[in-house]
Amino acid sequence: MKKVLLTGVSGYIGLHCAVELLKQGYAVKGSIRNLSKAQKLTNLIEKHVSPNGNLEFCELDLLKDDGWEAAVADCDFVMHVASPFFSKVPKDENELIKPAVEGTLRALKAAHKAGIKRVVLTSSMVAMLGDVMGDDNITQSSWTNTNAKHATAYLKSKTLAEKSAWEFVKGKEMELVTIHPGPVYGPTLSNNLSGESMTLFKRILTGELKQMINASINMSDVRDVAKIHVLALENGQANGQRFIVATETAHSYPGITKLLKSEGYEKVGTGVAPNFMIRLLANFNSEMKGMLPYVGKKYEGDVSKTKAIFNWKPTSFEKMVLDTAKSVSGFLNA
Repeated sequence: MKKVLLTGVSGYIGLHCAVELLKQGYAVKGSIRNLSKAQKLTNLIEKHVSPNGNLEFCELDLLKDDGWEAAVADCDFVMHVASPFFSKVPKDENELIKPAVEGTLRALKAAHKAGIKRVVLTSSMVAMLGDVMGDDNITQSSWTNTNAKHATAYLKSKTLAEKSAWEFVKGKEMELVTIHPGPVYGPTLSNNLSGESMTLFKRILTGELKQMINASINMSDVRDVAKIHVLALENGQANGQRFIVATETAHSYPGITKLLKSEGYEKVGTGVAPNFMIRLLANFNSEMKGMLPYVGKKYEGDVSKTKAIFNWKPTSFEKMVLDTAKSVSGFLNA
């Protein structure tokens, strides 16, 4: 049985990847920052698949060398999902950039030293936004200009981490595949609603968030993201490719609330925040500043290559939104 080192296993995407890997017959070694979480994570995963002794954990830190070589020593693949994410703009952008870049390089260096043939890296559509001006047709060859006016620390962290990965594998026999979701939604496998995706839906469903940002981008179902991560491990055509894993067309944030309202979620507000107000508040509010790359803009990603190579059809926007709402509501009403 082939074993995968899965970094960031405790995260929203990481948990889904762990379940999908086990379902597809892989053994999983999940990295966490503290092994005290291991039993809780095992319990969560066992609700969806029986590990049958093929699940273990190791302790790794994106900013420390300790443990990386031992972690990959008995693995066949590395799936590097772990990366810091905050929509708010930090006072020091290196709070995001440093762990993203250094963690990626630690994973790749350890994998290369261990003779691992392929690494699958979680990147993002935010590494593909060009000059961050919107109205871009995003393809596999698109890159975010990290010197663009509205390139936030998060955009820079994902772009620079991915670029460092491609640079590292140049001239080496090790293979690299990068996965690029848009904003990721879909059901959570844990009761943790503190992450960015779940917090957004929690605020929408409780009526706390009455206005949505006027922005459109391809959105991603977490189940699709996990599925393509796993398929990318051994697909012969995937090596050296950057795959957008998202809806076939861009969707708007107000479209989320409009759909939920039409489906009977009575507390949902359907207002749209004026663009000028977001831009004004960005001068004083780090969360609003983090929205500047998107406000009033539309980014359209091309998923045709992902569909063709993996024989995959994206989950619909409607199913993604409604399944997320059902999942979050279940915890809110528990």
